[in-house]
Amino acid sequence: MPDSTPLQSRFVLARRTLLIAFSLLMFGGSRLPAAEQWQAGLAKANITPQTGVWLAGYGSKRAPDGKLHDIWMKALALEAPGGERAVLITSDFQGVPKSMSDRVFEQIKTKFGLNRRQIMFTFSHNHCGPRLGDDLYDYYPTTPEQDQIVAAYTDRMVKETVTMIGQALADLAPATLQQGNGHTTFAVNRRNNREADIPNLLKAGKALVGPVDHDVPILTVTRPDGQLAAVLFGYACHPTTLSFTKICGDYPGFAQLEIEKNHPGTQAMFVNTCGGDQNPLPRRKVELCEKYGHMLAVAVEEALKQPLQKVSPGLKTAFAYVDLPYLKVVTRADLEADLNSGNRIKKRWAARLLKKLDQGETFPTAYPYPIHAWRLGNEVLMIGMGAETVVDYALRFKREFGPGTWVCGYADDMISYIPSKRVWLEGGYEGGSNLYEYGRPAYRWSEQTEDLISKTVYKLVKQVE
Repeated sequence: MPDSTPLQSRFVLARRTLLIAFSLLMFGGSRLPAAEQWQAGLAKANITPQTGVWLAGYGSKRAPDGKLHDIWMKALALEAPGGERAVLITSDFQGVPKSMSDRVFEQIKTKFGLNRRQIMFTFSHNHCGPRLGDDLYDYYPTTPEQDQIVAAYTDRMVKETVTMIGQALADLAPATLQQGNGHTTFAVNRRNNREADIPNLLKAGKALVGPVDHDVPILTVTRPDGQLAAVLFGYACHPTTLSFTKICGDYPGFAQLEIEKNHPGTQAMFVNTCGGDQNPLPRRKVELCEKYGHMLAVAVEEALKQPLQKVSPGLKTAFAYVDLPYLKVVTRADLEADLNSGNRIKKRWAARLLKKLDQGETFPTAYPYPIHAWRLGNEVLMIGMGAETVVDYALRFKREFGPGTWVCGYADDMISYIPSKRVWLEGGYEGGSNLYEYGRPAYRWSEQTEDLISKTVYKLVKQVE
């Protein structure tokens, strides 16, 4: 039977149909059912201390004298179809010691049923944030009063972390995840470029040397109404622009503030992607800190303007400890000799370890090193590694596992510098005899360090394929 609808009416009907279809596509009407899409939850906690906790890093008494801005701890909870969950914590802490993070992991297991493989606790390594627990204990000329203040603050941070994770899990709601990549260049390999030479080299337009990782990976969380809920981003560089006594988040703090200002209602989160041998240079001025934060924020904004790759719903997580052997465990004779050295940190370390020997303790020959592998959909592989990993690890694993690979250092435990084989052979600060600064009962890691770590990474990545 022929269509008797007037031509103009048919045109109007077709136009309306197209507009409705377009609106459904743009504003979420055609999205997957809730059981077939990502759920994401967000939370944050202000961690600015109010009790005189010294600032961490640099090995001196640095009592806080005001602040440039508040510092934060933030959580991103993810749930994939089927109910698999994971929570990523980012923070403006210098270093979270095992003695603190283990308490968090234990309580999260009890309260929320999340296993060790499902929680990654990262810290930016900001040197204008507070001390925590026994992290770098021998590094500071501490006092009993300061020890009590740090212990009380650390106890409060454990509670705050557990509460924040609970809030992020309660906030789980439908979301779209997308990933992209930006680029910025202020990180400098500090092993290969003398800090004093940098200004003149840059002014002369001369190339700096040494391996660097200038990628700025991003992961976005968007709600069905189009609201950008969160931006997770990374960069491989020490947050050591500043060394004074005002609390702030260094360049990652300024970057997060700028991104959140540009996108009201969005939570910006930073991870340090293997910046153990990378510094922001030149440095030591607030103006430079603000500049680097702006450069990083611009890199994120440029990445957001590019077409982003959607991350398909799906989550697998794996975790393992690998025992990293020490090259040689210290003896009583070693420690007694260090008591007479001119190094104040070594003296404090030696005196503390000698007391342990006097009490009948024996020292372990290896340290349990934490490693994560998370697979988000088919597009993102996130590797989390403890402590101050040098940039070689990020460059190696990104090359071997391909696009979409994030390699995050500074996760779970502030152990020490973690050298690659190259850095170990070269020696120097990041690869040499500095484990005493971190309280370890040895001077140096074994030459096997990179091989042992990489074998464990391969094993975990295979588990999440």
